[in-house]
Amino acid sequence: MIQPIIDQQAINEKTRELCQLLLSQPAFQDMRDDIHAFIDDDDAQEKYRQVAAQGRELEVRQIQGEQIPADVVAEFEKIRYDFLENPVARKFIEAQSAMNGVQEQINKYISKSFELGRVPNEEDLKCEEGGCGSGCGCAS
Repeated sequence: MIQPIIDQQAINEKTRELCQLLLSQPAFQDMRDDIHAFIDDDDAQEKYRQVAAQGRELEVRQIQGEQIPADVVAEFEKIRYDFLENPVARKFIEAQSAMNGVQEQINKYISKSFELGRVPNEEDLKCEEGGCGSGCGCAS
């Protein structure tokens, strides 16, 4: 079977252009600065590890059908609140969320292009109630 040849060089060039466009955005540099500030802040990282560890533990307990006592949930909420009260941590979470949003939007365009066989328009990219299937980027 003969496979069609895709111009990988052209795809790579346009991908690099997209990457350069992203990197040239002042907001992108601000997000990177916020992420690096978090990396340099041992206290914020420790609080993040505590929230993540306790969150995973609560999730496992919930999946196993265990009734989680209110005081355990309250302790988790306190640790989570303390973490988010740290300005470095809060900016890290916001930057991470914004970067993930950009990635999801790019992936959504690419996935829809593959699905439709053409460049999607705004209507194509709107999420239907309850999500529109795998790979679309909807929060279903």
